[in-house]
Amino acid sequence: MDTFPRTEVGGVSLPRLIVGTNWFLGYSHTSMAKDRFIKDLQTRDRIVKVLLAFLQYNIDAVMGPLHPLLEESIQEAEQRSGKSIYRIYTPWFNILPGGPKENEPEVVFDQCAEWHATFCLPHQAVTDALLDRMYRTIRNLDRYTRMIRERGMIPGLSTHMPETPVICDEMGADVETYIQIYNAAGFLMQVEADWVMNIIRNARKPVMTIKPLAAGRLLPVVGLSFVWSTIRPVDMVVIGTTTPEEAREVVEISLDLLSQRIPEYELQKTRSKKSLS
Repeated sequence: MDTFPRTEVGGVSLPRLIVGTNWFLGYSHTSMAKDRFIKDLQTRDRIVKVLLAFLQYNIDAVMGPLHPLLEESIQEAEQRSGKSIYRIYTPWFNILPGGPKENEPEVVFDQCAEWHATFCLPHQAVTDALLDRMYRTIRNLDRYTRMIRERGMIPGLSTHMPETPVICDEMGADVETYIQIYNAAGFLMQVEADWVMNIIRNARKPVMTIKPLAAGRLLPVVGLSFVWSTIRPVDMVVIGTTTPEEAREVVEISLDLLSQRIPEYELQKTRSKKSLS
């Protein structure tokens, strides 16, 4: 079994494929019914089995929100495998006075550190609210990155806006990586895919690309072929899966694509395809 290629982010070695968590926690980007299906399906034991499937390839990094079920599952997977897992947490917190006390930045960053986060990337809901395209700045960013560093974590930014890496690089801000939506369908992207491709190519820091399968709208081989062939060796792909079988499938397809092999895997079978056999 191959070990997945790695890159370096902020001095930390990370696998170029990172475990996503929408299909653990119920964010389908499809419907409330699908969200409920995911939440009803995913127990801690099921999530642990998916994590263990990724760990077989030394894919030892998980990205997601602060969520007790996720942290408990990561801890159990570490105990069962004997391997450590890097947490890449993407918290939301108050950016204006008067919000809930439990969502104050200090409280949220303390929680990230308590839950062993290596990376802390303020969520898109924070980042994109702070980005000022008129004055080409990200407001209060230095304050938040300083607080993240003070707690022993590595700062980055999660965004849906293509301007974020460009403006952050112009600012020379203290961040080590970006999370950016990138997929062949243009799903949730604010400009065309070739523009985002160019932004990723020119980013001064490694980029973690998310939603490579457009939340299930693309076949794995289609979405992964596009992303792996158009990002740099320093960049990463974050992908969520529902089962260990899906995890192994996306890993094997990715390894084939990175080795410039045509992926070969068991195809789904339906009655309409009988004449193709």
